[in-house]
Amino acid sequence: MEHQENRRDFLRKMGAGSLVLPMLNKAVQKPEYTGKPLGIALVGLGYYALNKILPAVDESPFWKLTGIVTGTPSKIPDLQKKYGLKDKNILNYDNYDQLKDCPEIDAVYVCLPNGMHAEYSIRAAQAGKHVITEKPMANTPEECEAMIRAAEENRVKLAVGYRCHFEPFNLKLMEYGREKTFGEIDYIHSMFAWRAGNPEMWRLNKKLAGGGAMLDVGIYCINAARYIKGLEPVAVTAHYSPIRDKEMFKEVEDGISWQMDFPDGSYFTGFTSYSTNVEKLDVRAKNGWIEMSPAFSYGPIKGNTSKGPMNEKVVFHQTYQMNAMGPMFLEGGTVADHCSGYEGLRDMKIIAAIYESANDAGKKVRL
Repeated sequence: MEHQENRRDFLRKMGAGSLVLPMLNKAVQKPEYTGKPLGIALVGLGYYALNKILPAVDESPFWKLTGIVTGTPSKIPDLQKKYGLKDKNILNYDNYDQLKDCPEIDAVYVCLPNGMHAEYSIRAAQAGKHVITEKPMANTPEECEAMIRAAEENRVKLAVGYRCHFEPFNLKLMEYGREKTFGEIDYIHSMFAWRAGNPEMWRLNKKLAGGGAMLDVGIYCINAARYIKGLEPVAVTAHYSPIRDKEMFKEVEDGISWQMDFPDGSYFTGFTSYSTNVEKLDVRAKNGWIEMSPAFSYGPIKGNTSKGPMNEKVVFHQTYQMNAMGPMFLEGGTVADHCSGYEGLRDMKIIAAIYESANDAGKKVRL
């Protein structure tokens, strides 16, 4: 009976219809908080962990680095000295399950390649630790579902690092869509691509990356369309781009162009690739338009509308993300829906449908 009730609740949360959007009150750079911070361990000490998440943890009163997980011993001494990390809170991938014996670690932030998100999130949940994992949440919807089950069964919280959900320009986009500032939105177009130059990068490895540009940066376009519309797409069609470098892209796709149909008759077109550089978002509505370029990266983001420029504050995205997530983990209740495991699963279901369509010469796939 309990399993059936959990399943019904799961299906209810995954139901089509209006998207549950972030609250529009913006996070502040230095919120007032004098309580005990949450101890967090970084799982993986690559560029993103050390140069984006760690500075955000340092700037947030809600979090304190109390542990690290790494397979590179040379990275340990400097961090241990700087943060006073205890030996027992310094783990590697072989003894990772000893997290259960680390009471000073309340949560982990998984900054590993996509294909490792599920394993290390599930094992952290089983050790009784809250989890934040980078996007995409995992390689497949099935992995996302397993992560959600692990968090719920072990009574811990699970969040996905959707930093754009806390960034002022993207929050303004959500406000425009929710309040219909420019009228009903008819059409959205977005492109996000970058030129991959290193053939040895993990992002070109199918097992580690799950896919190519779609999972890396195309996901931003999908997510933006959903939070601008405040609706879930009902169907997708997609086509792979021609492969010019067959050696580099022997395991994952280079590029994809796709369309998403929304239940109100509007639609979105997108493009992502590893063979060119472009980043833009174009929204057309009944009474005006919105354009952002750069739209999702560290740019800095810039935007303009038919009513004038978007004069939002340029911020360090991850600091705003961690400041907003802090209270979610400190307080009772669940993580906000828009950055929960369910949100990560929604994106992955759409991405799976896009791949299904592209693999079948653009056949329309209903969601």
